[in-house]
Amino acid sequence: MLVNDPEAAHWPVDPARLDLVEEFRRKPRGPHSDELQKLLHRMRWSGVGRRHVLVTLEPNRRWMLGRMPGRRGAPVETYPNRVFTSLAEAEWAVFVLRWEALTGRKLEIAGNTPE
Repeated sequence: MLVNDPEAAHWPVDPARLDLVEEFRRKPRGPHSDELQKLLHRMRWSGVGRRHVLVTLEPNRRWMLGRMPGRRGAPVETYPNRVFTSLAEAEWAVFVLRWEALTGRKLEIAGNTPE
């Protein structure tokens, strides 16, 4: 169960912690270790706008990659060429993009799906 840890939003992301990347890749829906939960919290809540998200096209069937706007009220930027029929693949794509945004490093892992 995800517990809202106020310190997780400031948890330092170590780019060398590829074990957390592999843990997410193996079990995107959990359960997650405490450290992976903190990483995911940081990815989801740090910064203002410009985070990658999933836009539901058909509930439980199709998702499109999107990006939150830089200011409240502006439309979500969507990527029609990045549509997924697997939620696990969609969540992995977002994880990869958020990892790069937080660490400044691309993930060089077999099976990753960055643009």
